[in-house]
Amino acid sequence: MAETHGEISGHVCRPPAPVQTFNHRSSKWVRLNVGGTYFLTTRQTLCRDPKSFLFRLCQTEPDLDSDKDESGAYLIDRDPMYFGPVLNYLRHGKLVLDKNLTEEGALEEAEFYNITSLIKLIKEKISEREAKTTHSPVKHVYRVLQCQEEELTQMVSTMSDGWKFEQLVNIGSSYNYGNEDQAEFLCVVSKELHNQSYSSYTQPSEKAKILQERGSRI
Repeated sequence: MAETHGEISGHVCRPPAPVQTFNHRSSKWVRLNVGGTYFLTTRQTLCRDPKSFLFRLCQTEPDLDSDKDESGAYLIDRDPMYFGPVLNYLRHGKLVLDKNLTEEGALEEAEFYNITSLIKLIKEKISEREAKTTHSPVKHVYRVLQCQEEELTQMVSTMSDGWKFEQLVNIGSSYNYGNEDQAEFLCVVSKELHNQSYSSYTQPSEKAKILQERGSRI
């Protein structure tokens, strides 16, 4: 069979175009597969902190070996829910966490990626939060209960839901039952309020204060 060169049935034959391959190292954009979730960002963003894991990952000759998936994305076995806020911090310098994420969890990720400025920021936020919690005054709600002598033991023993006995005031006998006087008492109890806005109950009422003072003199 004779060989033909250049034309077949009136059409010019050209060699196939070479297959283009995507070079992660030379591209402006970088694709990451973090815990099964894909992120696309720029090399400039990832290189914001020169001491970080992400900076080292983007170098032309990296000093760490990172696997890639079939799409060419770098594989990182971390929580993608927390990587989003970390990546956004590198983009604009602010830490924004969804309500279902914690600062402690973000700190774990910042330390893994070794982003020093973010580590410092989160530790400061945690310290500020703990300082507010430590210096917040403990608030209480007070109640005054009236009971007879025979009901006193049962009432005190059945207190629940955080109520605590504070003061017992004997207000004397209110009536006679048979040949014996039935003494009556006022029992002052309190309960701590945890981050609740019951402003009308944060301090003992005037009646409770008077009864406490009266009981202390008995």
